[in-house]
Amino acid sequence: MQQIVLATTNPGKAREFQDILGSVAEVLVPGDLPPVHEDGETLAENAYKKARSAADYLGRVAVADDSGLFVAALGGDPGVHSARFAGLESNDASNRSKLMSLMVGVPDRSAYFETVLCMCDPLATMAAAAFFHGRCDGWLLDHELGENGFGYDALFVPAEGDGRTFAEMAPHEKAMLSHRARAISNLRIYLTRQNI
Repeated sequence: MQQIVLATTNPGKAREFQDILGSVAEVLVPGDLPPVHEDGETLAENAYKKARSAADYLGRVAVADDSGLFVAALGGDPGVHSARFAGLESNDASNRSKLMSLMVGVPDRSAYFETVLCMCDPLATMAAAAFFHGRCDGWLLDHELGENGFGYDALFVPAEGDGRTFAEMAPHEKAMLSHRARAISNLRIYLTRQNI
């Protein structure tokens, strides 16, 4: 079975990768990767920076993702800055709080999540890396609902769902709809073809 090194310190992300890729690849999550300054202007740039840094550090193929919540009424913000929306020392709760404060009284609640995965070899250029995309459209609530998930999950209702937020769904339910799950599924198809 192929091994995939996943460049993340987020246990929620790691679980999603393991759940979807488990039958085609062994997902390894090293805990001692050097920090990466995510200053790219796009999700793809940040995903590449993280994957390339991990690949170079470990001397093997690595996968990283970058995801963002894009809110129509905010001109696409927080977007690529989703993880640091409330500042460099922000966390999930402070990011959600800032978003809710900016959306008070805003009638257009439409938003979408997008994920870009990058898989690359050590020393690979961005042009030589493989990218996998996933998107989920929906809308934002004005209050948090649910205890599961992470990030903005407690505010986001996927359009293809049944009216619950991602945070109200069990992991397997979220995996059927989420942006990251769709990107990981595209990576899974790629790995399956490589293993044939």
